[in-house]
Amino acid sequence: MTKVNKQQVVDEALALLDEVGLDGFSTRRLAQRLGVEQPTLYWHFKRKEDLLTAMAEAALEPLGAIALPSPGDDWQQWFIENYRSFRRILLQHRDGARLHAGTFPNAEGFDRLSRKFAFLAESGLPEQDARLAMLTASRFTIGSTLEEQSHPGAEVPDDAPAIDHDKAFEEGLRLLVDGLNRRH
Repeated sequence: MTKVNKQQVVDEALALLDEVGLDGFSTRRLAQRLGVEQPTLYWHFKRKEDLLTAMAEAALEPLGAIALPSPGDDWQQWFIENYRSFRRILLQHRDGARLHAGTFPNAEGFDRLSRKFAFLAESGLPEQDARLAMLTASRFTIGSTLEEQSHPGAEVPDDAPAIDHDKAFEEGLRLLVDGLNRRH
């Protein structure tokens, strides 16, 4: 029987997700892909939800490599780029927004969030506004990405207006920053 480690399971689970989407994803399919029996997966992850959380954390790992803001950075530019990066990372995996929705940051993620909140407060934003703005922008990013990923390849009626997801995201983000700037 093939032996697998936790990282192999997560890597193959993300590859399977990219092929079949979240609706087609199952631990049975993953075990077949890995050449192991399904109970082998439970050695590494007690529940499917634990595996999905590990997948979401792995999918968001690139966020940890992005530099945190520095004193003196323009908070508006940083804010916009922060959520652009978040969206790009969610779009790297099929159903990336669905995979991430409902998860909570791990300890490292909470530390990074705290440093981002502190940067915004040091830039002159009231702390409560900074927290709510980041929560709102995060939910906006997840929601818009979820919509963008929800019907890949679906036929759109000829008379339906075309949606430019990139432009809609940028405009929505700009609205959030403009509103926040008014309270600044």
